[in-house]
Amino acid sequence: MAVRGCRPGTTVQMTEAEIQGLCLEARDIFLSQPILLELEAPLIICGDIHGQYTDLLRLFEIGGFPRKANYIFLGNYVDHGKQSLETICLLLAYKIKYPKNFFLLRGNHECASMNRIHGFYDECKRRYNIKIWKMFTDCFNCLPVAAIVDEKIFCCHGGLSPDLQSMEQIRRIMRPIEVPDTGLLCDLLWSNPDKDVQGWGENTSIEDGDESVSFTFGPDVVTKFLNRHDLDLICRSHQIWKPSERNAEDETTTLKPCEKKVVGEMSSLKLSEKKTGGEGSP
Repeated sequence: MAVRGCRPGTTVQMTEAEIQGLCLEARDIFLSQPILLELEAPLIICGDIHGQYTDLLRLFEIGGFPRKANYIFLGNYVDHGKQSLETICLLLAYKIKYPKNFFLLRGNHECASMNRIHGFYDECKRRYNIKIWKMFTDCFNCLPVAAIVDEKIFCCHGGLSPDLQSMEQIRRIMRPIEVPDTGLLCDLLWSNPDKDVQGWGENTSIEDGDESVSFTFGPDVVTKFLNRHDLDLICRSHQIWKPSERNAEDETTTLKPCEKKVVGEMSSLKLSEKKTGGEGSP
């Protein structure tokens, strides 16, 4: 919080011991809570941050700082932006201070093979050392991967999986765990909706030249999933949000990422109490 009111891009330098303490304590909290979270409104659901620390602070100024507001973030806290360390350290600190009101899901960039090449590793090495990066990797391997809000909204970073038949399958994923190349965990972090696909398709919309990973899924898959589990909505991030599109027959919503391709833009979904429904906030 030391850069509140300072010029954007101002660094916050923590000691290696402080960062290690954050990673270890947050890791223990993640493991003490379910891998599939069950949460209640009021709650603000937030999309990708990608190292944009100034925009993260702006989000809190708009939505309310933790304790005054409850949050769940859908992953991708690091890479691309210039201040991944400030971003993830602040998020972990809030998780430690408010463990029952502040929640962090895992994104596909909370994975060593991704953030090794997309900026976070280099930032850790430049400002500290490789040991710091490994501490974060151990912490990321313990993050929850999905959440259900008010028994009606399914939240994850990526999307659905052809392997997902029961929520119990998610609950049985053992942590710590690295993200595999295929399977349920991979799909929850990597798959994308596609309104032009029926059933499952090849996921070719992969960033920065990465090889095709996981699947795309069509409106029919979304409808079947929601009906099977008595849900109303899938809330996810992972992609650049297009304001002209609401995917999969209004049953899937993608939150805007806050990354270099849409600098200064990030999205949150504010959920009020059950009686009042949801309210979108830019």
